[in-house]
This record gives sequence, structure tokens and C-alpha cells, in this order.
Amino acid sequence: MGDEMKEIIINTEFIKLGALLKLAGIADSGVHAKIMILNGEVKYNGQIEYQRGKKVRDGDEIEVSGYDSILVKYVD
Repeated sequence: MGDEMKEIIINTEFIKLGALLKLAGIADSGVHAKIMILNGEVKYNGQIEYQRGKKVRDGDEIEVSGYDSILVKYVD
């Protein structure tokens, strides 16, 4: 783990960062996602992101230490 790119498909314009971490199986709950984000463990397009409600859209890349990177893809 940690070296590959995992694609997450969404069918909405965006998904909130905390929800994405749960959907990808990285966070067990919303509280777990919040803690990971507040601890600076999550990067959004290469920058540490501290907003759990950050809107993640098609083409955005999320990185969490110890996990595969996530690429968000929008499919209508």
C-alpha cells in the first residue's frame, strides 16, 4: 500500500473530504476522518488540508500517509 493510485468514482459534482475518506475505506467513521484531517495526515492536491468539509471534485488527488493515493473521477 501507499505506492499506487486508487480511483474513486463519484456521480455528483463533488464529495466532501471526510466522506471521501470513509468511502475509500481509509477512515472507519466521520470522527476518524476528522481526526486524520486535523492531525495534518491528509494532502489535497499536494497540500496538507485541514478542512473536513473541503469539496473534492473530478481530477483532485488525495494522499494519506500509508495508503494508496486517491484520484477522484466524476461519471455522469
